[in-house]
Amino acid sequence: MTHPTVLLATRIFVPEAAAATFRLRALVRSLAERASVHVLTTNEPPSLRQATTRDVPATISRWPVLRDETGYVRGYLPYLSFDLPLALRLLTTPRPDVVVVEPPPTTGAVTRVALTLRSTLARRRIPYVYYAADVWSDATASMGAPRPVVTAMRLVERFALRGARDIIAVSDGVAERVRAIAGTHAPVTVVPNGIDTDIFTPDGDIHAEAPDTPYLVYAGTASEWQGAEIFAEAMREVVRQEPRARLVFLGQGSSWGHLQRVRDELPEGAIELRPLVPAEEAAAWQRGAAAALVSVKPGVGYDFAYPTKVIAALACGTPVIFAGPGPAADDLREHKLGTAVGYEVAPLAEAMLAAVRAHLGGTGRADAEHRVRWVAEHRSLAATGQAAAQVVLGPESAPDAPDQTAQTGQVSSRIGASQNIHS
Repeated sequence: MTHPTVLLATRIFVPEAAAATFRLRALVRSLAERASVHVLTTNEPPSLRQATTRDVPATISRWPVLRDETGYVRGYLPYLSFDLPLALRLLTTPRPDVVVVEPPPTTGAVTRVALTLRSTLARRRIPYVYYAADVWSDATASMGAPRPVVTAMRLVERFALRGARDIIAVSDGVAERVRAIAGTHAPVTVVPNGIDTDIFTPDGDIHAEAPDTPYLVYAGTASEWQGAEIFAEAMREVVRQEPRARLVFLGQGSSWGHLQRVRDELPEGAIELRPLVPAEEAAAWQRGAAAALVSVKPGVGYDFAYPTKVIAALACGTPVIFAGPGPAADDLREHKLGTAVGYEVAPLAEAMLAAVRAHLGGTGRADAEHRVRWVAEHRSLAATGQAAAQVVLGPESAPDAPDQTAQTGQVSSRIGASQNIHS
């Protein structure tokens, strides 16, 4: 039996440590069990050129792109530096049976145009699946972009969504907005983000360069919607009361300048700013931390987001301190996985101090097993990858083995025109 061929088009991929990378690697691994997988992506950022991708069962084709000063593919020109060559790559690569495309919406729009042209010339349709991690037009509006820019982004996003054979949304909130933009009959399936529990585990070494005093860690992108600078501001009070405390940022993003300014105003070593690291290194940092820090800035279009940083930390047994709104805060409170506070400096500093003092007292990881077990039961990438792969390959491709999604409390759900949203 001939395996189908799946093509993945994404500006971010292994070895970059990001939510998109984790879910796409899981998708590729699950697809590889039943298909041949090819990835069209970008060259690695300079800091990760030596990282390995041997554990990815796919052929990876990379293309040079423009990156910002932090090494991230972010902004209109960097997006175009990927999107425009992608059109040619989609037209000339060996014909796939289906394409999976990751945001931004411009990438989805380019994919729709290129595949329509190729399908017309060959008289054989090539469908694509849009992986909706967020809603870009909403975010653009919430950040105060000029109305013509927001309108243009909305049109591009609608065009990309309406051309997709299927849409995968990472949360109920995203699914709701996708249906509002693309139409009530849009074929949306909810597959929540998960984490690789073979990498993010409590077992293993603590990073060799970790501070020998209690430290908090923020691992991942720090951009407008995360508002990670609030942790740096809270650190002013933390180090005043506990001078031994440290805060380590591993990442990149538009908040980096603000973080650098606060770092320079605090005692030397109180805040460390480090570049992105591969997932294995991020896990080593998480294991030794008194707590992992995660935030969602309210009112900028991402109140429904569920940052993968939360799951990565919990999988390592590390408690999470969450600032802001959203379903992750609800989970932390309901399942006693960490501390959730409003997006305010004072209560955040109090929570950070409590974590540092618990670590000093030897009680910081008392509930580590509970956190690890919760992730295994609810947010394992083994299950979410299978759920996403089934959407890509179609229901007829479902394996004969028992459905792994049942182990996660219904990982995915098809959103129909007359159904209630659930997951």
